[in-house]
Amino acid sequence: MKRILILCLSVLILGACNSDDSGNNNNGNNPNLSDPFIDISLDLNLPEFNPLNFPGETVIVNGQGIRGVVVFNLNNSTYLAFDLTDPNIRPNNCSRMTLEGIIATCPCPDVDNSYNLGLFGQHITDPNKFPMQQYRAERVGDRVIVSN
Repeated sequence: MKRILILCLSVLILGACNSDDSGNNNNGNNPNLSDPFIDISLDLNLPEFNPLNFPGETVIVNGQGIRGVVVFNLNNSTYLAFDLTDPNIRPNNCSRMTLEGIIATCPCPDVDNSYNLGLFGQHITDPNKFPMQQYRAERVGDRVIVSN
């Protein structure tokens, strides 16, 4: 009887695991955002991506994601990538956020949403709001690969 109980518990625990690494994408329960296909390779030897060689720097990749993708070098070994659309409103003509340093801010009137890239895209003043939609980002040699 004890073996059956242990087997059942093991099956339940293993069934709860997810091999998808979906912790890198905060879109799972956000009704405002879709999950666009992302597969970007940024060559750090090219001038337009050179800022990503330095911690604290960002690069915006237009034409990707919902409203563009921002890639952030946290510490030369950890790179973060986020969609530039405000995750707490439905995408519209003003939902593309502007970037000042590592703070992304929604320019829509009557919307007071700002997010900190260095804090994994969390809303600055309200932790109950959705964080920025995050994509996988990893450095492979002289490239940063962004995907989902």
